[in-house]
Amino acid sequence: MHATTGLPSRRTVLRAGAATALGALLGGGALGCASEFAGTRLTLGTGGSQGVYYTLGGALADAWWERLGMAQRPTVRSTAGSVENLSLLASGSVDVIFSTADVADTALATSTPPGRAPRALARIYDDALQVVVPANSSITLLTELRGRRVSVGATDSQVIVAANRLLTAAGLSPRRDLTASQLGIDESIAALRGGDIDAFFWSGGLPTGGLAALSADRPIRLLDLTPVVPAIRAAYPVYDVGTVPAATYGIPAPITTLFVRNFLLVAAELPDDLAGALVAGLFDERDRLVRANPAGRVIDTRSAIGTQPVPLHPGAERFYRSAKEYD
Repeated sequence: MHATTGLPSRRTVLRAGAATALGALLGGGALGCASEFAGTRLTLGTGGSQGVYYTLGGALADAWWERLGMAQRPTVRSTAGSVENLSLLASGSVDVIFSTADVADTALATSTPPGRAPRALARIYDDALQVVVPANSSITLLTELRGRRVSVGATDSQVIVAANRLLTAAGLSPRRDLTASQLGIDESIAALRGGDIDAFFWSGGLPTGGLAALSADRPIRLLDLTPVVPAIRAAYPVYDVGTVPAATYGIPAPITTLFVRNFLLVAAELPDDLAGALVAGLFDERDRLVRANPAGRVIDTRSAIGTQPVPLHPGAERFYRSAKEYD
């Protein structure tokens, strides 16, 4: 384990509350070299370098480095995504991870050493399931992916989990009905831009920076998932129905898709004072996250505690109790 113990008017108040809570968690002393966390070393498990996880992970690393007075900036590790992140957390290779609720739910049922079981710091934002095709493609429905070259997401990512569920609901098998490849977000974008695939699956915050950049030089569309919503919701109630607004990535009209909650997770054995300080730093530096990616706008203390089925870490609970009086 790397870690060692060594809304407008309302928003201003919440920031003050977070700062107060952070001060209390640091023993009331000044930040910087006097911090009890100066010797703390952290590694964050994120996702592909063009995804929201990685972008927000970098902003969080900067925030925690400064706010907790760490001598060393936390390491931001690019990964395949949620599935790999949970495996890395269980092994002790990383200390803080991003994960979606659907994958975390599955991980809770696996045999993990008790101290490495996932515990939540916060619900941060929701991912949209996005099936991307060129704007001039004839593909409009999932069923029309039959026989096409499709990236279903990287191995050990949440994307491949969601893609398999969506394709099954549409009556398709990735092995039998598609020319499927398992590419991460970076590789999928490059492959679509180069004409090497016809579509790819992605699960990420809106907007995802890599897709926004892609749409600037290669117009894209997102497939409407309305036909498979009933089947997915019946089998996996962890997904919520929502809308991707028109103009996102330049799409001409809103489309219906599915959303899944995103969490910041740590191991159960992470010290309570460090876990609480990480949550406090998250909220005190929320503006930094918003500058990194618009997904940061939805992070607040009311929604952050909605981490079911993953229990909150006791240190995070302590923060939310202390901040509640400012709510």
